[in-house]
Amino acid sequence: MPEVITHVQPPLEFIPPNFNPIIYRTGQVLLPAWLRWRIQITDVQVHHTEKLVELYQQFQAGKIRFLMAFRHPSVNDPYSLYYLLSRCVPQVAKQAGVSLQPPIHAHFIYDRGIPLWAGKPIGWLFSELGGTPIRRGKVDVPGLRSIRQLFVDGQFPLAAAPEGATNGHTEIVSPIEPGIAQFGFWCAEDLHKAGRSETVLIVPIGIRYHYISEPWPAIDELLSQLETDCGLPRYGAESEPATLAELQIPLADPQRLLYKRLLRLSEHLLTLMEQFYSKFYHQPLKSMPSSEGSFNQHIEERLQALLNAALTVAEQHFALSPKGSLTDRCRRLEQAGWERIFREDLGELEQLPLAERGLADRIAEEADLRLWHMRLVESFVSVTGHYILEKPTADRFAETLLLLWDTVTRLKGENPNPRPCLGSQRVEVTIEPPISVSDRWHEYQTGRRQAVASLTQVLQTALEQTIS
Repeated sequence: MPEVITHVQPPLEFIPPNFNPIIYRTGQVLLPAWLRWRIQITDVQVHHTEKLVELYQQFQAGKIRFLMAFRHPSVNDPYSLYYLLSRCVPQVAKQAGVSLQPPIHAHFIYDRGIPLWAGKPIGWLFSELGGTPIRRGKVDVPGLRSIRQLFVDGQFPLAAAPEGATNGHTEIVSPIEPGIAQFGFWCAEDLHKAGRSETVLIVPIGIRYHYISEPWPAIDELLSQLETDCGLPRYGAESEPATLAELQIPLADPQRLLYKRLLRLSEHLLTLMEQFYSKFYHQPLKSMPSSEGSFNQHIEERLQALLNAALTVAEQHFALSPKGSLTDRCRRLEQAGWERIFREDLGELEQLPLAERGLADRIAEEADLRLWHMRLVESFVSVTGHYILEKPTADRFAETLLLLWDTVTRLKGENPNPRPCLGSQRVEVTIEPPISVSDRWHEYQTGRRQAVASLTQVLQTALEQTIS
């Protein structure tokens, strides 16, 4: 998708999975170099790989069907999982004397929007690797049908991110969506109808990233760049707001100074955006906090009010009511925008009269402009005002700073992909014990909604254990 949509687009087509062993093997060969040189992941540590070896052995023996539900803090997670399955699992299986039929791989569920911003070649690549797309803001019948078929009869197990999107935080698990639990129960239902006896499992997988060396110099450099982009003077006593001068921060120098600069930048951006939405979109936002509560609490409260205002601006354009969480509202807005950009009601666009085509172009352009507000919110749905203070590590500082970089980059009218690389990282993957869906089949038969909610909460707890 171009950065700015100015013309109506044809309907989004479903991209069917089409696993290609040649593409898989090519990726397997290139992956180590890609990890090390392109995204600077220089170490992959996996805990309890033997659990996956056993699960793949049972899967290939026709005893189980399973879905790997993985944490999704970063856009690099698919590469980490690819390495886990194509390298680590076969290696541990060989060491244990377990014979597995290659390739060790997984069908995976991905957001249909990814090929729009990453490019059509990514949609082709995902298809050739056995991925299946889903549209997040609607009942996507072709997408759901494909997922259901792959779970029951696919050549490989499934993999999906129950958080639905990246949240930019290694040590915060976003509220997970109920779709993964529903997929599990559908699989159990379809197997039961077919008279098959396989057990259905969901396997929680934690993913965490850590910098090999604390990248404080790179953090300082990126922070300086953002200060310059925002027109902030060089940090010093004369540029420090009174609230920051009085702030007691439990950090050692020089991290205390960096944190004050980060808070100054955050407050500046908040004030800038509050004025923007108040003046031009008539949203009732107040820049000045009340006298009660900590400075960080005020930052968090103002951020939440700002995110709500940004979504409200977009919702008013699409005539949507603000229902559900920030994530739910983002999904509904994305779908409303897509319905105006990728038109399914116009037939062949080339056959439209020029006047009608011009109006369709205008609708698409306006929809894309309003989705810009939603994109700002997406990066901040899990941001809190105390993430760094709870655990003042370079990892958390870098994660927060990169989210601010995303915002400033969007404000500049630029594409926030790819992000700056602050240093080499180690990825830590943890395989948790599988959760049996089949054991909850009777519960699902007696109360479907409650069974899905219960299983979703069990999965949420399991994923949270991977970061504790």
